[in-house]
Amino acid sequence: MSVDLLFGNTSQGISLFLAILAIPGYWLIFKKCGLKPWTALIPIFNDLQLGRCAHCEDDGRKLLVSTGFYSLFYMMCCIPEVLSSSLGILLSICMFITQIFVFIFNLRIYAGLCQVFGQKKIWIVAWILMSGVSSLVWGIVSDFQPSSPAVTPSTAPAAVEVPVEKLEKGLTINLKSRTVLKYMHRKYLLKDIHINIKPGSMVLLLGGSGSGKSTFINAITGYEKANAEMLLNSRSIYHDYREVKYDIGLAPQADMMREHDTVYKTVLDAADMRMPKGTKAAERKKRTEEVLDFIGLGATKENMVSMLSGGQKKRLSIAMELVSNPYLLVLDEPDSGLDGVIAREIMLKLRELADQGHIVIVITHTPDRVRDLFDSTIILARDSDRTGRLAFYGTITGALRYFKKKSMEQILLTINPKKEGGEGRSDEFIEKYDKKRIEGKAYNG
Repeated sequence: MSVDLLFGNTSQGISLFLAILAIPGYWLIFKKCGLKPWTALIPIFNDLQLGRCAHCEDDGRKLLVSTGFYSLFYMMCCIPEVLSSSLGILLSICMFITQIFVFIFNLRIYAGLCQVFGQKKIWIVAWILMSGVSSLVWGIVSDFQPSSPAVTPSTAPAAVEVPVEKLEKGLTINLKSRTVLKYMHRKYLLKDIHINIKPGSMVLLLGGSGSGKSTFINAITGYEKANAEMLLNSRSIYHDYREVKYDIGLAPQADMMREHDTVYKTVLDAADMRMPKGTKAAERKKRTEEVLDFIGLGATKENMVSMLSGGQKKRLSIAMELVSNPYLLVLDEPDSGLDGVIAREIMLKLRELADQGHIVIVITHTPDRVRDLFDSTIILARDSDRTGRLAFYGTITGALRYFKKKSMEQILLTINPKKEGGEGRSDEFIEKYDKKRIEGKAYNG
């Protein structure tokens, strides 16, 4: 889809001809730029691909959306009943506005193409007036060559798949990848994470912004499937989720509870939802009482949620997950917004839970004030391809020694990108830990 279609209203036949004429040109240009040539056959999407060739991918996305809306408005205006109504006037205005946006984004992309291919800017005019002819010239003539490919070659460490052995008891994670498809381009969110976590472990999940911590916990709890084998006590979290889900608890960062319910009713309602079907009412009530006493809310069970302090609400959020007695409990910043004393009290309760044989995984942005409570740490880092990778898994003491730092926060600064105030050494430590895994010297739970 090009500007010819937008301004060639005098003859739809000519516009269609020019659009078809552009396809072989796009095919050859995409091939020169290292993209899949067949994507030239996909209307509108080839705008995005041309933007990638011009190193203007963001403009390409905006052009794709703008052209899509224009096409939608145009088709609606083709309906006689709509065109003759007040809605037709509104749609005509919308078409005019989107035409302006399409023109601007095309202009930027054509300017980018001239720069990448080393051509004079007069070609921008040729592209605007005759994009089909221009694309053919640029695709066929050998002198028109891009100075760099559309997709920058990866400089990130290559993935090294070293699966861990399956535990009879505990959590086995063999995650090959977690991807999403965006604008027909597959993006890796996580890659190559293989670890074992034994029963009775309290694990710190550490990583900077964008390292994939939330994606990781969603993958191991079964909320979002990855290309992975996730086993909890030898049972597949993915394939046997209906049975395993009662053994998994996930306490999100945001408190999700009704302010006008009592503490007791809040946990009892959670018991109705989280405990296995067929659980007797008396058993749910008994378990609710036990959890409230354990978490330190027994004395406030008749209070309204709205009357609780921040620390008490955090305890209540944890209690809602504990009521099903999960074997694996994952918590996203259970200490956020709390002072040091209250935060430590909550972490001590989690430590007590781990000592009872549970697996507890915690994300916290203040790891150093409670690091003595953890058995081990999973450290995720974003490589140069912006993919979450495993930079370290081992004890807290081992992590400090491995990164040669005195605190966990200093470790974060080491692996964070330079533009975020870090040292930008994530690739270095990902590669270093991969070598340890290959040599069989990596920590294995």
